[in-house]
Amino acid sequence: MSLKAVHLVFVTALSALCFGTAVWKFRDYFGPHGVPGDLGFAVVSVLCGGLVLIYGRYFLKKLKSIGYL
Repeated sequence: MSLKAVHLVFVTALSALCFGTAVWKFRDYFGPHGVPGDLGFAVVSVLCGGLVLIYGRYFLKKLKSIGYL
């Protein structure tokens, strides 16, 4: 497995984790016992997920000529 394929797997997993955490914390915040910390955590998770996707796109463009295997 090449470096490009490993990055693709980890970028996918990390972005899913970030956006999943954001959904979880948004649901906690808008639930009956929501605290401002939940909203802050959710916003930071969305930002991190976006940054991971930007990094993944940058990395794939940088290694355009290298194969996946």
